[in-house]
Amino acid sequence: MTKSAGPKRCLPTSPFKPPVVPPQKHFAVGNRVSHDVYGLGRVTGIEEGIAVLVDFGSKQARITSPYSKMTKL
Repeated sequence: MTKSAGPKRCLPTSPFKPPVVPPQKHFAVGNRVSHDVYGLGRVTGIEEGIAVLVDFGSKQARITSPYSKMTKL
């Protein structure tokens, strides 16, 4: 059995919906953020599409994409 090379397509009449891709979060330098593990912080640097650098007061961390544990305030 071989695998198909192309992506799977869903018919419009299918009861099974295609997977929904969540929109990517965008941050800017100076944004206030909240992280599930580190708490409140401020964005100090951005590596476009890869990671953001955040100062949490007592610690600085590099948070990588998709930023699932971090929200913009």
